[in-house]
Parts: sequence; C-alpha cells; structure tokens
Amino acid sequence: MTEHRHESHPAIVKRLNRAGGHLRSIVEMIEAGRPCTDVAQQLHAVEKAVASAKRALINDHIDHCLMHAETNDGVGSAVEEFRTISKYL
Repeated sequence: MTEHRHESHPAIVKRLNRAGGHLRSIVEMIEAGRPCTDVAQQLHAVEKAVASAKRALINDHIDHCLMHAETNDGVGSAVEEFRTISKYL
C-alpha cells in the first residue's frame, strides 16, 4: 500500500482529535449523570465534526487523486476510484 498524504490531512487530523476529545467528555457527562438532552446535543456536535472531516477527506481525494488519475493511470482508474470512495459519501 502506498503512502497517501495531502496538505489537508493535518487539518483533518486536528478536527478528528478535537472530536475525539469531545467524545471522551461526553462519556464523562454520561457517567456524571448529566441530562440526556445535554448529552444528545453534544453527540450531535461530534457527529457533525466527524462528518465534516469525512467530507473534507473525500473532497480532497477527488480534487487531488482523481484529477491526476487521468494523466497517470487513465480514465478507467479514476472512475473506479470514484466508485470506491463514493460508497462513503
């Protein structure tokens, strides 16, 4: 497997680290007996953060990898990569 790194990856890692910390605080909220509405609101925020990171990663992949696949591996390869990643949209 080849290494895949893009300029956007450090920002995506930061988003996911923040979401991970936020998720750990939600566990603490549940253990502390905080109201379910508060917990649900915070869970919603974590879901949005993870979805945003996923969207950024997929858009970056489309922008960088698929655009260049036409010149490197051919259109067929680009189409196949798009089919594969579109499962996660």
